[in-house]
Amino acid sequence: MDSIYKCPHCGEKTFNPIKKAFAGQLNSPGKVCMNCGRRCVNGKGATIFNAVYSVIVFALIIIIYLNAPKTAGTAYSWIDVYELYINMGLIVSYFVVPKLVNAFFFRLAPAIRSPH
Repeated sequence: MDSIYKCPHCGEKTFNPIKKAFAGQLNSPGKVCMNCGRRCVNGKGATIFNAVYSVIVFALIIIIYLNAPKTAGTAYSWIDVYELYINMGLIVSYFVVPKLVNAFFFRLAPAIRSPH
C-alpha cells in the first residue's frame, strides 16, 4: 500500500502529517519536497472536501444566525443563548477540520501553481 506521505515526483516519503496538513489544496503553491525540491499539494479529493465543508459551515452559520432569535420560548431556546459560541466554534472548525483531514486522508499531488 502506498503511503499518503510520499512525494508524487520522486516517490520518497519526505512529508510528515504536519507538513502535509499545511501543503494546501490545488489552488495553493504547496510545500517543497526535501528530497527533490519540487512542490507538492494535497490532491483533488482534498480540494473537493475543503469546498464542500466550507459551504456547509457557511450555511450553518447563516441558518443559526437567522433562526436563533425565533427559537426563544420553544424547545430549542438554548440556541438563542449559545448562538455566538456555536458560530465561533463553526468558524474555528472551518480552519481546523480541513487541516486535520488533509494531514491524514488525501494523497499528495504535484503543484500546478508557481510560488510567485
